[in-house]
Amino acid sequence: MIPNAIKVPVPWDYVAPHGALCLGVEPATDFDKRGQGDDQLRDKDTGERVWLVRLLDLDPEAGKFGGSKEFKVKVVAPQQPVPPASAVPGYPPMVEFVDVTLTPYVDSQKCKGAAAKCRARLGWSVRATAMTAPQSAGRAKAA
Repeated sequence: MIPNAIKVPVPWDYVAPHGALCLGVEPATDFDKRGQGDDQLRDKDTGERVWLVRLLDLDPEAGKFGGSKEFKVKVVAPQQPVPPASAVPGYPPMVEFVDVTLTPYVDSQKCKGAAAKCRARLGWSVRATAMTAPQSAGRAKAA
């Protein structure tokens, strides 16, 4: 039997084959502990802190049908991940991630009421253990 919360390990190139720019890092909030001092989300398996890294997908097809080019990766680490220095001054740095796993889920936010059409979709939660500078320069393939 397949578990409800399967974590599928994948290489970073599967998630963002054209690369991604780091837009920022912030602690993930545990809404059950909000307002009780330390309300940062902890990983269920390890107890480590969870950090959200905002990224901009450099794939020219991303956001093509009205979606967002921005996505987040949850990094499980004891300390806040620090993005590498940018190769181009004034622009966000390109990043990659280590030990990436994908967890599928059903995003039902677009379902409204029982009578309306439900536009639920398959979503992916992306997790990693560390953020690094790109290891394989020029890996984006020209079409």
